[in-house]
Amino acid sequence: MSVSLQGALFDHAERRWLEHGAWIDVRAGWYDAPDGLFDELLTAIPWRAERRQMYERVLDVPRLVSFHNLVTDEAPHPALKQLRRRLNDIYAGELGEPFTTAGLCLYRDGNDSVAWHGDNIGRSRTEDTMVAIVSLGAPRTFAMRPRGGGPSLRLKHAHGDLLVMGGSCQRTWEHAVPKTARPTGPRISIQFRPRDVR
Repeated sequence: MSVSLQGALFDHAERRWLEHGAWIDVRAGWYDAPDGLFDELLTAIPWRAERRQMYERVLDVPRLVSFHNLVTDEAPHPALKQLRRRLNDIYAGELGEPFTTAGLCLYRDGNDSVAWHGDNIGRSRTEDTMVAIVSLGAPRTFAMRPRGGGPSLRLKHAHGDLLVMGGSCQRTWEHAVPKTARPTGPRISIQFRPRDVR
């Protein structure tokens, strides 16, 4: 897939079928009031830094995070429940269950990132599922590649865009937000998942 075509995926809503039973939906500008929400989430969310064991060292996770069960816990901002409701209206029938949690990541600048991984802790290790990501703030590259090798995708995930990964995506593909040397502002990623998927 050419770089220009990859970038054009977010120009309109489209389901893109990938290999191994995986697919992505891309919807540019899906959330139509991103400016105010971005500013509010920066201060309303209880952001925390994490440290993680990586091989033989404990390292700082290069982003700030916050996780919320929107069914059992108080949401730190009402828009999280509103976004969840809207996503469930669109996808819960196909998924067979609702989205229940919101995980948020704050990428403060181009040095913050997330390494290659799949959201395959819990049921998504063996079952098809969906993960829906709403992006707010500075555009960042969202990279995807098949597990075990093959052509990768590099998508520009911009302010207000929605990306949904479905089917076998979490088991058969990996995704990442790579570091960038290019000056860039902060970005908030809101990931909605069904129960027991991380």
